Amino acid sequence: MNQPLAQQNARPAHISPEEWETRVTLAACYRLVNYYGWTDMIYTHISARVPGKEEHFLINPLGWMYDEVCASNLVKIDLDGNNVDGGNVRVNKAGFVIHSAVHAARHDVQCVIHTHSAAGIAVSMMKCGLQPLSQHAQFFHGAVAYHGYEGIALDTDERSRLVKDLGDKPIMILRNHGLLVTGPTIPAAFSSLFTLERACEAQVKGMAGGQELVYPPEEVSKKTRAQAAGPATSLSLAEWPALLRLVERLDPSYKN
Repeated sequence: MNQPLAQQNARPAHISPEEWETRVTLAACYRLVNYYGWTDMIYTHISARVPGKEEHFLINPLGWMYDEVCASNLVKIDLDGNNVDGGNVRVNKAGFVIHSAVHAARHDVQCVIHTHSAAGIAVSMMKCGLQPLSQHAQFFHGAVAYHGYEGIALDTDERSRLVKDLGDKPIMILRNHGLLVTGPTIPAAFSSLFTLERACEAQVKGMAGGQELVYPPEEVSKKTRAQAAGPATSLSLAEWPALLRLVERLDPSYKN
């Protein structure tokens, strides 16, 4: 049987197999977000908790485009923003503030994705927030948190308010800012992001059409959410091998 793609590359001796697997998977996630067009140049971030007892997580280095991120250039930092492996590689402070807040408070979360997509920003500006207008949106019915805009996230004291607003929800819309998605695994987080981005795109286009919109009954929205939170969550496991094959075809350097 063939090994998973993420296990077919050489691993540096000083990095554990578990951490290297996380690095490769996270790098693939960066390449996918770039492929689908949800980047904001060198800004926004995807982070993943490093397996082990230490409170460390991996994040992209400041100044690198998403399609340049690979397993070896991800930066391992602690909850105070220190580069655990040493060196002078910098990370974006706003990324550190947002991601460290979630990783410190939510140990059920392995991966955090934050985007500034046009559709996500548009929905974040709407007072109504995300509406259950599409099947994609109903996957998150009753599961969306909101955090008010406080300026660029450079103040560490905002972390407590981010965490309070997020609560136990899987996703949060950052008002006038963008989207934040969490997941128990990197593939699950990406699957949620894809669904959320599609929901936002559909809402923006539907509202722009100028026609009266159809809202499914509340009980149907609740049913759809329950379905999405049940057996359907295994879809990320089915999707991820296909997504890895896509990344492999595009550029296998993510595994370097």
